[in-house]
Amino acid sequence: MSGALRSRFSGLRITRGALIVLGLEVGLSLVLLAGNDATRRLFSDWLMATPTNVFVHGRVWTLATGVFLEPKLLALILHALVMWMFVPTLERFWGTARFYRFVAITSLVATAVGCAVGYALGGPALEAMMGGLDPFIYAVIVAFGIVYARQPVQFFGVLPLTGRQLMYGILAFLALSIVLSQRWPDGAAYAAAMLAAAILTSKRWSPALAWKRWRIARARARLTVMSGGKARSSPPRDEHKWLN
Repeated sequence: MSGALRSRFSGLRITRGALIVLGLEVGLSLVLLAGNDATRRLFSDWLMATPTNVFVHGRVWTLATGVFLEPKLLALILHALVMWMFVPTLERFWGTARFYRFVAITSLVATAVGCAVGYALGGPALEAMMGGLDPFIYAVIVAFGIVYARQPVQFFGVLPLTGRQLMYGILAFLALSIVLSQRWPDGAAYAAAMLAAAILTSKRWSPALAWKRWRIARARARLTVMSGGKARSSPPRDEHKWLN
């Protein structure tokens, strides 16, 4: 009985890559949330990605460190739910190495684009914080909607949807939220992450698949057809040599 239960619920366990990414965000974010004013100032100045930090002070490493800093406790809880419900399915399908590449590409592209838009807008947007796994989370939703387009999904165990319907619904809600709040740097970051996710998971535009096709075409170009292998034809029979 225990073996049957273990097999039944094994798919619900969080995968190693998702657990490591979530652990980094939760650990650093809890230090930020629980710290005093001096700690928060230190984290904001040297670890949080903002247009000012990146383009004015030249702290480009914050494009990577800011991904693991979430200043809102509710958002941190939602990230944990998504990392448990959707991300393990994709990691098992891709493998941990490809999953890490997906996290790095979507997060870095999103943070860089968000900071660039905030710097271009100027004013209060210069201090917009591009932190947390929000862009990656929306990128995961897009990837799930592409890879598992027809997969039935119980949204929080209540609303039955397919993977594609879930993706469209969340994208519509996100677009409405950005327009109403006018958080354009955040919107640019989310859009960049989702576009990167669509490219990475698309069979037509995926760089990995394009690289494999190029390698196959290059290998075929080097192949040559060698003579041989075909049985030699027998010499023509001299019909005049034999008489009845």
